[in-house]
Amino acid sequence: MRRPDPILAAPATMARLLDMTPKQLAALVEAGALPAPRQIGGLERFDVDELRRVIRGEAIGGEMSWA
Repeated sequence: MRRPDPILAAPATMARLLDMTPKQLAALVEAGALPAPRQIGGLERFDVDELRRVIRGEAIGGEMSWA
């Protein structure tokens, strides 16, 4: 059976998905380059689809510059 695609991801998992350290992820969130995680039942979770849209430039209305 195929493993389901994640809907939400913990910060450490999201950092791995983006091939960066949790510290780098936190810095990008703090800088406003990536959306902040949501609090769900006391747990911090990132919306995986939202991050995909941001990275593709769909959530900001164009291509994203990683400069």
